[in-house]
Amino acid sequence: MKRPSLNKLWAFDAAARHQNFRTAAEELNLTQGAVAQQVRSLEEELAQKLFSRHARGLHLTENGRAYAREIRRALEIVDNATRQIAPTSQRIVLSVPPSVAAKWLLPKLADFREINPDIDLVTQASEKISVFNADAVDLAIRIGTPPFADLEHHFLADKRLSAVTQPALANKLLSGSPHFSSARDFSSLPLVFDSHNHWELFFRSEGLATPSPQLQFNHSSLAIDAAREGQGIALAPTILTRHGIETGDLVSLFEAPALSCSNYYIVYPAGHSGEHNVRLRVIDWLLKQGV
Repeated sequence: MKRPSLNKLWAFDAAARHQNFRTAAEELNLTQGAVAQQVRSLEEELAQKLFSRHARGLHLTENGRAYAREIRRALEIVDNATRQIAPTSQRIVLSVPPSVAAKWLLPKLADFREINPDIDLVTQASEKISVFNADAVDLAIRIGTPPFADLEHHFLADKRLSAVTQPALANKLLSGSPHFSSARDFSSLPLVFDSHNHWELFFRSEGLATPSPQLQFNHSSLAIDAAREGQGIALAPTILTRHGIETGDLVSLFEAPALSCSNYYIVYPAGHSGEHNVRLRVIDWLLKQGV
């Protein structure tokens, strides 16, 4: 039996993960035609159809799915073996939720570059839970509750919430010395909602009905931006509001306790903690930035 070349296996693995030759080609820095040709050649060598081709893309056949599972395991072994002996890359890919990237990480990157000019930090802003080897991600910041299966973790910040708004609107709301100490105090005010349901959880924690949202966004960062523009009051994690408060763009009216057991953690594949000095430097820097 002739053994397939690694190039063909890499091409098949990428196409199997993405179910798309174009996206696989972008990952491998090849042309779409080159990836398709590698996969066709592999199918001919194996005398097996690995994909069914359709106008909208690719679908693995039953044999293709079984083969893809085993090839992914084999290529991960190759990756890990290479990582053990190869010179450490100075490039780190960090996967971060979009709002954390925009409101917490971005303002700190100048400091990172000054301290670590030799590290190329690539930020991927995504809500998607990273598959580390498959997505070529080295580190991720995620919200959750440990333990995380097959992952090492470091606590970064809790999920305390701050009710924030524009200074001018805050002055207007605080005139007459109102006291913000509970959800009830916000029930008749203009509130900005996001998809994480922080306001809903806050009102529910005190047994109150949630007011109908006047403004609603799919990301906390957008709700915070709307509050900064005086459109209302956003309730968001302190890790996201701290920079705006420090710069004077936002005022905190109230700090609510964490409404869930989830917190922010730095995570990465278990067993890799000692092999990648550059990754450890990034982790150390991130931990020093935690709220």
